[in-house]
Amino acid sequence: MTARIGVITFPGSLDDHDALRAIRQCGAEAVPLWHGSDSLDDVSAVILPGGFSYGDYLRCGAIARFAPIMSEVITRAGAGLPVLGICNGFQVLCEAHLLPGALIRNDVQIFTCRDQKLIVENDRTAWTNQFSAGQEITIVLKNGEGRYVADADTLDRLEGEGQVVFRYASSDLNPNGSYRDIAGVSNERGNVVGLMPHPEHNVDPLTSPTLDGVGFFASVLAQLQAV
Repeated sequence: MTARIGVITFPGSLDDHDALRAIRQCGAEAVPLWHGSDSLDDVSAVILPGGFSYGDYLRCGAIARFAPIMSEVITRAGAGLPVLGICNGFQVLCEAHLLPGALIRNDVQIFTCRDQKLIVENDRTAWTNQFSAGQEITIVLKNGEGRYVADADTLDRLEGEGQVVFRYASSDLNPNGSYRDIAGVSNERGNVVGLMPHPEHNVDPLTSPTLDGVGFFASVLAQLQAV
């Protein structure tokens, strides 16, 4: 049976259709979900895509966190549903307290768009099990508010419990000033992952310098098959 992976569209979502296309290209059924719905339509995994939610005047993700569908995301994530937050979707997961920390304005104070080298720190999550720990991958990055921050105790806990999933490679630039070069984190269970770069843009050789984004979708499909 083909896995059904949902992509939530919020007002102002930018890359929801890219995520839907990436899901189809990687062999799963892509299911569009609307922020105003209270149903996840029986999907087996969910992606919160990038974009800038209308009304987020103070900080990105703050308003989207209160969308009706997020109540179901929070409940199902607590029961083990694989959830991936990309860029603004990462911000929404932090605002919803599904992930620790917060995202603020880049330290360079400008929008950054580039092919970004990452190091896979944790290959045991629902979205990274087809990578290897220490593997270097290149994923498209584009953000203006991508600086990951948290207090020292939280950062130490994330490091100690293996919840830092991706780090900006030391051989490359830290593009936004994220603390400890963190590009992505997970919850303790490893079913919820958020990252700033956009893996949905690295699945097609026609438009991508690498196909490193395929590993994210292959990982969740392997996870769902195992379950």
